[in-house]
Amino acid sequence: MEGLRVLKTKRMNKSYIVREEILPEAILKTARVKEMLTRGEALTVNEAVEKVNLSRSAFYKYRDGILPNDREDANKVAAMTLILEHRSGVLSNVLNAVAAMKGNIESINQSMPVHGVAVATMNVNTTLVRDVNLLVESLQSQEGVKKVEIITQL
Repeated sequence: MEGLRVLKTKRMNKSYIVREEILPEAILKTARVKEMLTRGEALTVNEAVEKVNLSRSAFYKYRDGILPNDREDANKVAAMTLILEHRSGVLSNVLNAVAAMKGNIESINQSMPVHGVAVATMNVNTTLVRDVNLLVESLQSQEGVKKVEIITQL
């Protein structure tokens, strides 16, 4: 066929938000199996697929295409840096202050202390925190906390 060219392009990976009630049963069961494994309600894939009456092959076929969309938790994470005095109990007080404000620490890292201070970075789930600015003020008021700064809020 002279003059015709076939262009091959990669298929774009698109995501869709779909109402649960229109999804096929195998997709819904796959999502349930993933939840069960994440929450520890089942220890193995075999155990989870058996509980929801799904074949292993269907689970493995769909598992990578199903991602949770937890709207309740979306855009509710604050990444912070803190400069802390290197004294016993300072980091512990920071953790308690976050908990008192209903924050949930998702990750935390503290550097080695240099010249009596250490830098800590933490990601805090702020879904239940009434006001992130009040959380920062609470942290800043803790004894031994030199500085608190929000890097990003997702």
